[in-house]
Formats: sequence, structure tokens, C-alpha cells
Amino acid sequence: MQLLWFIPTHGDGRYLGTATGGRSVSFPYFRQIAQAVDDLGYTGALLPTGKSCEDAWVVASTLVSLTQQMRFLVAIRPGLMSPTLAARMAATFDRLSRGRLLINVVTGGDPVEAAGDGLHLAHDERYELTDEFLTVWRSLVNSETVNLKGEYLDIQDGKILFAPVQKPYPPLWFGGSSAIAQKIAAKHVDVYLTWGEPPEQVAEKIAAVRRLAEIEGRTLRFGIRLHVIVRETETEAWDAANQLIRYVDDEAIAKAQKVYARMDSEGQRRMSQLHKGSRETLEISPNLWAGVGLVRGGAGTALVGDPDRVAARMLEYADLGIETFILSGYPHLEEAYRVAELLFGRLPLENLPKVEEKHIISPFGEIVANEEFLKQQPQQKAASIS
Repeated sequence: MQLLWFIPTHGDGRYLGTATGGRSVSFPYFRQIAQAVDDLGYTGALLPTGKSCEDAWVVASTLVSLTQQMRFLVAIRPGLMSPTLAARMAATFDRLSRGRLLINVVTGGDPVEAAGDGLHLAHDERYELTDEFLTVWRSLVNSETVNLKGEYLDIQDGKILFAPVQKPYPPLWFGGSSAIAQKIAAKHVDVYLTWGEPPEQVAEKIAAVRRLAEIEGRTLRFGIRLHVIVRETETEAWDAANQLIRYVDDEAIAKAQKVYARMDSEGQRRMSQLHKGSRETLEISPNLWAGVGLVRGGAGTALVGDPDRVAARMLEYADLGIETFILSGYPHLEEAYRVAELLFGRLPLENLPKVEEKHIISPFGEIVANEEFLKQQPQQKAASIS
């Protein structure tokens, strides 16, 4: 299992739907989160994309020299950038970061935002364009010369001179819940992502994409994008979930849901369907809470509970085939530490930092009375929860 975190380039805070407790978007704050991700041993972090965010490529480029091992999951945008330009950007970042790039393929699900960027294609057309884009991109970064005259792209003798470090290219990650999106994933990508739907729905997606990949003669890995609210007790965790939306009123919910309703994203439709714009029943599956999605687009669910329960729920997703979890929590800096403290020891992680010099003594917490080292409480492995 691998865990990634999230760098909130659209802003952060202690609560949703209010400026109270909010934090401004700034380089020093991004730096703190990235260095926490790096030091704590997360595999890397996702940087979001869209008009509400600072540009992901620029932000990642400012942070790569300040980190040592974390990887950056950064978006390429078919229709908003040419595949040759995207290939050069990816190759350069991968080379200069020494292989720390992951690629998030984002087709986009908001026609209004797409029109603002000059892209005027219907839902399925955007995915057809993505198919052509990835056909070109994969060949380019594999050091091939490309000639393709398609419905949307006309590439003549396309090539890049500097290849990426990772072979055949930096891994491609992709999320999409529609039938055409799943076909594109099966044909091109390495990791198929889903938002945090209930396990039975995730199982159906995984099975569908696996079947499509078999037709293409390929195998895929699977990941999930979730928020997490983990506390030492169940009561504390659910109190924290309720506190997160304490300032979210009906007007804010209605305004947000109106925007999400205009989108043609099947994934967003599925997210919105989980709560239907109502606070009444937000625990949609054991320990899976849809409160975030009342006012936040995209990933709208959180795992809520004590460490053993949250870890057990994650292991249930792992049993379905999920290998990678992209997690986040509010505020993102503090929650990165909390998740590492409460969950890392309960999960079969492959990316935890290793201390090779065993003789080094390092205190955990504050030394008592200037001379006593604190004892670590034993952590229990997560047990299955029926």
C-alpha cells in the first residue's frame, strides 16, 4: 500500500464554507506541507488543477528542490495543451527531479470552465481527444517520432530530444467514471483512480476497468482519492467531522450544488448523488462520510473514525484491489502529521522512511524532567470489522 497526500493550492483552513480559520495560498505554506510529506514518508502528493488553483507545474517546480524523495502527481490537460509541449514538460521535470514525477491525466468535467479556456467540445468529444493526445504523448516520451492525423490532432514529425528518467515514461494516472473514460483508462494509463465511493461501487468500477484492460491486453493498478478524519476515539472523529462543516449553511450548499449540477462529469454526478445536497444522512457507508461534498467539488467523501476503524476500512478497499490512497484533511499541514502518527503503523506501507543507524537515540515527544525518555504506547494492527 502507498499513501499520497494533497497540497491545497486553492486554499486551506479549519472549516469548510467560510473564511473563518482560513489560510491564504502562499509559497511558505506549500513548502511546509511538501516538506512534511517528504519527511513523514508519504509516497508523494497530488497537486490539483483548474482555474481555482495555482498552476500545478509551477508549484511543483518550486518545491522539488526543497524535498528529497516525495513524488509530485501533476496534471496534463488534453485540449488545453499540446501533447508535444506536455511531453517536453514531463520529460524535463522528470529529469531534473531524478524520476519523481507522476502524471495525472485530466480531461475536465466542467463545460463552463472549459469554454473559459477556449475548449468547446462535448463530454465524449473531450475523451476522444484525450485518446489521441495520449497516443501521441506516450510515443513521444518513449523517444519515438510521431505522425498522426486524427479527428482533433494533426502531428507531423513530432518528437522530443530529452527523454524522461522513468521508463518507458512517468506513470500515467487517470480518473473517470463514464464508460468512455474507462475505455481510455484501459487503453492508455497505469493507475486508474476513483473518488471515495462506497466499497461495493468501487468494486464494480474496478471489475469493469479490469475487463476492459484485458481486452486491450493490459493490466492496471488502482487508486482512490479520499479525505480522512482520524482521531484517537470514534467520538472525537465524528465531532471533528461535524465541526468541519459547522459554518456550512443551506445557502452555501445550494450555491455549490448548482455549480456541480452544470457539470457533465459522471464522477461528480456520482459524488453528488451520495448526499443529494442534504445533511440528513451523510454516513453513506460505515465510517464513510459525504459531508465534504456538500460544498466541495471532486473528492467529497472522508473516512471518519478512530485509527483501528479507519485502517480497517482502508484495508477493505485494499482487498478490492486499491493499492494507492491519495488522502487529505483540513488543515492539510496538521492532518498530514496526524494521519502519519495514527495510521502509518496500522497499515502495510511500503514507503515508510527507514532509519539505518539503529544506535541513534531520538526522542519522541518531550523528555520528562530533563532525563527520562518517554515510552511509546504499542499500536495494534487493524482488525477486520464486520
